[in-house]
Amino acid sequence: MADANTQSADIARERLRAAMVRLADGDSAALEEIYNATRVKLFGICFRILGDRKEAEDALQDVYVNLWQRADRYDPTRASPISWLATFARNRAVDRLRTGKVRGGAVPVEEANPLPDEAPLADALLIDAEKSAQVHACISALDDNARKHIRGAFFDGYTYAELAEAADVPLGTMKSWIRRGLQKLRACLEAGDAA
Repeated sequence: MADANTQSADIARERLRAAMVRLADGDSAALEEIYNATRVKLFGICFRILGDRKEAEDALQDVYVNLWQRADRYDPTRASPISWLATFARNRAVDRLRTGKVRGGAVPVEEANPLPDEAPLADALLIDAEKSAQVHACISALDDNARKHIRGAFFDGYTYAELAEAADVPLGTMKSWIRRGLQKLRACLEAGDAA
């Protein structure tokens, strides 16, 4: 299994590297591919530095706008694409802190020091296409209510309390809906692993 994960990570890294080269050559479709493969990791970096969801979203938007304009600066012989993009995202977030563009709630710039990992596990975790497809297929099989709230909690970042308020139900009810949905999701994923 470790060999399959390593091979999958290598394939994902190569796809990302190829997309970066295509983007530098002016292929706008490559930007969407890069965004889909990296947005979770890069958002996490921005959020960790800025400490505010809206600020992190703004910084992430800056990352992709600047990437579009400067994709030709990426040198595939010097760095893996995810490491280069992670550094790029970190620098954008730190720049926001230094220029005072941050509204509040962000950490001091001193706390935004180097990322703890030089080679993020994102290569292995972000782009395991088979697992991703299985998760999305199982989520799609859930009833509308469970699907909507699980997506809200785990993909959109809403808290259970926020979801309960939006659905106008007690917090306990929302927790029960999501717990039952997760149990069905788990059963679906385990059935897929057995296949």
